[in-house]
Amino acid sequence: MLKRRDIRAEKNELRRRMKKFRREMPAAVKQKKDDAIRRGIQALGQYQACETLLTFVSTPIEVDTHALIEEALRSGKTVAVPYCIDGTRQMDFYCIRSMDDLVPRTFGVLEPLIDRCPKLTDTKNSVCLVPGLAFDRHGFRLGYGKGYYDRFLSGYTGFKIGIVYEECLCQRLPHGYYDVAVDLLVTEKRRKKPFFLPAKHSGKA
Repeated sequence: MLKRRDIRAEKNELRRRMKKFRREMPAAVKQKKDDAIRRGIQALGQYQACETLLTFVSTPIEVDTHALIEEALRSGKTVAVPYCIDGTRQMDFYCIRSMDDLVPRTFGVLEPLIDRCPKLTDTKNSVCLVPGLAFDRHGFRLGYGKGYYDRFLSGYTGFKIGIVYEECLCQRLPHGYYDVAVDLLVTEKRRKKPFFLPAKHSGKA
């Protein structure tokens, strides 16, 4: 009898390695990579054409989105960031006017002050920047294991961009049946469409 793969253990070990790599990255190296990724996103036709940017607010070990958020707001785009709903693994997006609309909340991540930020109800002509500790060349992501983005992306119909450091781009990640691949991957070295799997294999580990 073949031994069944323990996908959770594989993911947890990979999360540990990716977090270690990011924490140990010199600040100057990270800044250079972050700037290159930001420029790569801003050069995309999909980004330039979109009216609304859905984006996570980065933590210190993630690809920086703070500068991108500020530049998107200055350019007149609507910027919406996630708010995690208490007692669930669901999140909504709220539109912010500046970084002053954010406060530390779930897991210490900056989230919008929902008493003064309007909830995003229309994702028409939007682009979503998707975080991940790692992505594979098929566009699947390794998140933090909480499932917020998996649930959100299952119902999102806009253009999805995964942003990640080149060293965190894997050949293939273990993933589940309901995982959603992004439409484009951006690292500090490339802007590339994923190699999509045949339909009969898509979404299976």
